[in-house]
Amino acid sequence: MPKKTIVKRGGKLRNQEKVFTGPAHVSDILPVDWPWFDRVRTVTEDLANFYGFRVVKTPVLERADFFSTVYDQDPSFFEQQSLTLKAKGSGQLVLRMDGMPAVLRSYFEHGLGKMLQPQKLFYEGEIYRQSEILPGKRMLHQYGFEIVGGSNDPLYDAQIILVMERLLKSFRIKGFTLSVNSMGCRNCHQAYKKQLQAYYRNHEKEICDSCSTDLQKNPLLLMACQKEECEGLKEKAPSFLDKICSSCSRNFRAVLEYLDELEIPYVLDNRVINAWDFYNQILFEFSLESEKGKPLVLARGGRHDFLSEIIGGKVTPAVGGSIFAEAIIEAMKAQDVKLPAKNQKGVFIVHVGELAKKKSLRVVEELRQGGISVTEALGRESIKSQLKMAARLGAQLALLFGQKEVYEESIILRDLRTGLQETVILSKIVSEIQRRLKEKFPVVEG
Repeated sequence: MPKKTIVKRGGKLRNQEKVFTGPAHVSDILPVDWPWFDRVRTVTEDLANFYGFRVVKTPVLERADFFSTVYDQDPSFFEQQSLTLKAKGSGQLVLRMDGMPAVLRSYFEHGLGKMLQPQKLFYEGEIYRQSEILPGKRMLHQYGFEIVGGSNDPLYDAQIILVMERLLKSFRIKGFTLSVNSMGCRNCHQAYKKQLQAYYRNHEKEICDSCSTDLQKNPLLLMACQKEECEGLKEKAPSFLDKICSSCSRNFRAVLEYLDELEIPYVLDNRVINAWDFYNQILFEFSLESEKGKPLVLARGGRHDFLSEIIGGKVTPAVGGSIFAEAIIEAMKAQDVKLPAKNQKGVFIVHVGELAKKKSLRVVEELRQGGISVTEALGRESIKSQLKMAARLGAQLALLFGQKEVYEESIILRDLRTGLQETVILSKIVSEIQRRLKEKFPVVEG
C-alpha cells in the first residue's frame, strides 16, 4: 500500500493516498486554541449584554452585488478581496467581508428603524478578506458594536469608544494607545483631498508605485500605506483637523470632552484615516506596540452615516467599532496574560473490567442528569491510565467501579486531592456527590 503523505495547506492532491488539508490562509481552531477564542467570545458577549447591546446574527453568505455596491468607490478592492461563489437560484454570493455593513443591511431590511431609536446592536462571526491588521490571514473572527438611528449625538461616539476601552481592559491587555481623528463631513472631505493630493504631488518621486497609482483615484489611500518609503511622508502630511468646518470641529470637541469626562486618555493622530467615503466625523483606533516593529491594531471604528445611504437609501446616523479575536489573542499571549481557571471537572469515572464498563455508561448518564460535570475514559482499560487522565483534567472526585461493586450495587468514591476514599451505595451516589461538590465536604476514610 502506498505511503500516505500530508500536503501543505492549500496544496493540491496528486493521488488518493495523500491527506486532505484545509485551504490556504484560513485555519482550524483546535482544542488547545479554543480556550483563547472562548475567552474573547464570553468577555465580549458579557460586555455587550452589560451595556445593553442586542444581538444581530447575519448569515456568512451575502449577495455579491451588496458588497460590491458597498465598496463601489474602489471596484478593484472587491474584485481582489472577495471570495465569491455561484449558487443555483441565488445568483452570485460572497462570503461576508465585514460584519458592519451586513448589520446595517439587516437594520433596513427588517424595519429596525421603525422601532425605538437608536438601536444598539452587537454582532459576531467570521469575515473573509485579506487582513491589513494580520497579514496572510483570509479569515478573521470579528466582534462588533453598532449604535444606529436616532441622532448623531457625540455621546454615542464616546459610548462606542468607552465599550472598546472597557473591552480591552477586560482582556487584561496593558499599554494600549487610543488614537483619534476626525474626517469631518463631505465638504471637509473634498477640501482635504485636494490639499493631500497637492502635498503628495510635490513628493511623487519619493512614494511607492502603488501610492503613485492611488494618488490619482483616492489620495486618502496614501495615508494607509505601510511601506517604509512612505511612512516619513505621512508624518508630515496635512492634517484633516486643519480642514474640518466649524460644525465638524464642534462635534469633534464634544466627543473629546466626553472622553475627558470618562478619563479615557487619547492622542490626536492624523494617520488614523479611512479611505472609504462613507466614513465621517470621528475615527478611532486602539493599538499596541509590538515586537514586530509595527503597532498591533486591537480595535478600530468610527462614524459612518453615509454607508446607510448606500444600503438603505437615506443617510442614517451610525457609529460603531469592532475587534478581531486573532489580534486580541496575539496581544494577550505577548503580555503573558493567563486565562481564568475554568471550573474543574467534578467527577471522573474509572471502570475495571468489561462488566463495570457496561454499567458505567448508565452511571455517567445518571450523574449528568443530576447536573454533575462528569468525564470518563471508557475506551481505556488500565486503572493507572484512567487516573492519570482524571488528574490531567482537574477532576476533584473519582468513582471507581469494578466487578465487586457491580454485584454489590455500590461504588468507590475517591477524593483526588487527598487520596482518601470510601464506598457509597450506588443509588445514593448522585445526591452524595452533589452535596460534596457544593460543600467541598472531604471524603472520610471508611
